[in-house]
Amino acid sequence: MGSPSRGSLSRDRATDARRATAAHLPGYRIDSVVPLGEGEDNIACVVNGELIVRFSKDPDPARRAAQVNNEARLLAAVAGFSPLPVPEPSFTVAEQGCLAYFTLPGLPLIDLPVSQRSAHARSIAATLGELLTALHRVPVGPMAELVDTDDQPKALWLREAAETYAAIAETVPMAHRPAVEAFLDAPPPTDRYALAFSHNDLGIEHVLIDPATWTVTGVIDWSDAAIADPAHDFGLLYRDLGPAALSLACATTEPPHRLLLRPSARPLYAQP
Repeated sequence: MGSPSRGSLSRDRATDARRATAAHLPGYRIDSVVPLGEGEDNIACVVNGELIVRFSKDPDPARRAAQVNNEARLLAAVAGFSPLPVPEPSFTVAEQGCLAYFTLPGLPLIDLPVSQRSAHARSIAATLGELLTALHRVPVGPMAELVDTDDQPKALWLREAAETYAAIAETVPMAHRPAVEAFLDAPPPTDRYALAFSHNDLGIEHVLIDPATWTVTGVIDWSDAAIADPAHDFGLLYRDLGPAALSLACATTEPPHRLLLRPSARPLYAQP
């Protein structure tokens, strides 16, 4: 017997989402349940256009139950100290790997016009710098019970970056190639910063914005959160919002980070 089609799986999950919502939010009227999308790890539905009900695709029941319980604990913990809204679990069904949460207001920054994004980059970066300050202040010990440590050797990062560059070098403008190649040819930096709790994937696709006021309304997708080098999230701000935004974000932290994103690493994050 063949495996179920993607369409039938989506319909099954929509039924599961309706049942789970009715069971765990008994006073909540359900008008619509629509398949939202499927990724490598999860398949999701949206109830009434506002409640995300997500199911793990992991085939192992014990593993998916542990994953959803850990993620729910993580989101609840982050909500307690984050100065910005984050998704907060409404309910879980551990045996199904199900996690439900109401959507946050706003649009992903990556979906807004580049010209307007650039005009507001500094104020957004200042807000995100305050978020990173709050995250990096959290004691590592308790968070290490909720997330993994992401501390791969710099030589491995450098080798992977070189392999990626070799595959896309022809698409990189000639003016940027010398800096990238000099970085890739140099030995990895030897300096080391204390690891900290980090979002660890703070790209603009995960930053929500009110397009009327251009204020940050929330930060989503904490699935990569880890005990990691705090420079990584700053590097993503540099990549997506530019050097002026990076400087302001670093200046906003307490105490200000003098060179949190090391100059020698900037070609790794720079975009043409």
